[in-house]
Amino acid sequence: MDLRIFTEPQQGATYDDVLAVARATEDLGFDAFFRSDHYMTMGGDGLPGPTDAWTTLAGLARETSRIRLGTLVSSATFRYPGVLAIQVAQVDQMSGGRVELGLGAGWFEAEHAAYGIPFPAKRFGLLTEQLEIVTGLWGTPVGETFDHAGEHYTLIDSPALPKPVQRSPLDPSRAGVPVIVGGGGPTRTPRLAARFAAEYNQAFPEIADVPGRIAHVRAACVEAGRDPQSLVQSVALVLCVGRDEAELARRAAAIGREVPELREHGVAGTPAEAVERLTWLAAQGVQRVYLQVLDLADLEHLQLVAEQVAPHLPTD
Repeated sequence: MDLRIFTEPQQGATYDDVLAVARATEDLGFDAFFRSDHYMTMGGDGLPGPTDAWTTLAGLARETSRIRLGTLVSSATFRYPGVLAIQVAQVDQMSGGRVELGLGAGWFEAEHAAYGIPFPAKRFGLLTEQLEIVTGLWGTPVGETFDHAGEHYTLIDSPALPKPVQRSPLDPSRAGVPVIVGGGGPTRTPRLAARFAAEYNQAFPEIADVPGRIAHVRAACVEAGRDPQSLVQSVALVLCVGRDEAELARRAAAIGREVPELREHGVAGTPAEAVERLTWLAAQGVQRVYLQVLDLADLEHLQLVAEQVAPHLPTD
């Protein structure tokens, strides 16, 4: 099982704060460092203010050497798809081919109002077209052009440059980066994942719902004529682990959460409890877990997981 560190810098973090966590992620042997893509805090003052996701990842691309880097998830409302394709391809080049793109429809209306970003009521079609365009631009052979005529976007004679370093997981003959699609809907989102994604992510699901959602997306793959095993299954869950109850309570208080709730909904408790939760998820078909780290100053938390949880997880 892959363990990835997932952060929420909009809650209050500088680039240097994010860099410290990314370096710890790399040094401690985790698979990847991911961050949210938001422009406003969901609670508290958010000081010193947000950092842009793809600007941050560009910096981390040059200041790390091994870990995968990406967003969970970028909002389709934030960037035109042609611009997003250029940004992601450039950061992929800067990282030597370590970037992944999580892309979603967006949900946080207040941040759109705060920064003058349009927030249409219906966004699923917007997301679908963005996935068509971004993957289409990357996959267009060099020397050819890309066109798109849709409800939301029109592209004419695009040179479809630059290209990512990586090859598309869905078609290795073409350039592309792994795309992550997630959501809880039983029909539309699984079909979108089956069509475009290298990975299907469940963000903070009810634990009991995980197997059913995996079944839905695997059925969508079969419907689309795709091998269900080619789609990586992942979940994102809050992390709160302590060596004893006192340390656990201290970490829960630091992120404003209650221990019983964290134990029910996250990867939380003692190291042994965390291993039990992750092992159960692996048995349901989950191959990758994003551990949501909310206290970016507590690097000892990551070290505890690396030393007392990760070595005891299933390896295949």
